[in-house]
Amino acid sequence: MDIIRILLAFILPPLGVFFQVGFGLHFWLNILLTLCGWLPGIVHALWVILKK
Repeated sequence: MDIIRILLAFILPPLGVFFQVGFGLHFWLNILLTLCGWLPGIVHALWVILKK
Protein backbone atom coordinates (compact mmCIF):
# COMPACT_ATOMS: atom_id res chain seq x y z
CA MET A 1 0.00 0.00 0.00
CA ASP A 2 2.91 2.37 0.61
CA ILE A 3 3.96 2.02 -3.02
CA ILE A 4 0.57 3.35 -4.15
CA ARG A 5 0.80 6.28 -1.73
CA ILE A 6 4.32 7.10 -2.90
CA LEU A 7 3.22 7.04 -6.54
CA LEU A 8 0.27 9.28 -5.68
CA ALA A 9 2.66 11.64 -3.89
CA PHE A 10 4.48 12.21 -7.19
CA ILE A 11 1.32 12.61 -9.27
CA LEU A 12 -0.94 14.48 -6.83
CA PRO A 13 0.75 15.06 -3.45
CA PRO A 14 -2.37 15.95 -1.40
CA LEU A 15 -4.04 12.69 -2.41
CA GLY A 16 -1.12 10.64 -1.12
CA VAL A 17 -1.22 12.54 2.18
CA PHE A 18 -4.99 12.12 2.41
CA PHE A 19 -4.71 8.34 2.12
CA GLN A 20 -2.10 8.38 4.89
CA VAL A 21 -3.60 10.79 7.47
CA GLY A 22 -7.07 11.84 6.26
CA PHE A 23 -8.35 15.41 6.52
CA GLY A 24 -5.82 16.53 9.11
CA LEU A 25 -3.34 19.34 9.46
CA HIS A 26 -0.82 17.66 7.15
CA PHE A 27 -3.41 17.35 4.38
CA TRP A 28 -4.21 21.07 4.39
CA LEU A 29 -0.55 21.99 4.77
CA ASN A 30 0.26 19.82 1.78
CA ILE A 31 -2.39 21.55 -0.32
CA LEU A 32 -0.84 24.90 0.57
CA LEU A 33 2.67 23.67 -0.23
CA THR A 34 1.50 22.17 -3.53
CA LEU A 35 -0.13 25.46 -4.51
CA CYS A 36 3.11 27.30 -3.70
CA GLY A 37 5.10 24.87 -5.79
CA TRP A 38 4.80 21.28 -6.89
CA LEU A 39 8.17 20.20 -5.46
CA PRO A 40 7.52 21.34 -1.85
CA GLY A 41 4.24 19.42 -1.96
CA ILE A 42 6.01 16.26 -3.10
CA VAL A 43 8.72 16.54 -0.45
CA HIS A 44 6.16 17.04 2.30
CA ALA A 45 3.98 14.19 1.03
CA LEU A 46 6.93 11.80 0.95
CA TRP A 47 7.94 12.89 4.45
CA VAL A 48 4.42 12.23 5.80
CA ILE A 49 4.15 8.86 4.06
CA LEU A 50 7.62 7.58 4.96
CA LYS A 51 7.81 8.82 8.57
CA LYS A 52 5.31 6.26 9.88
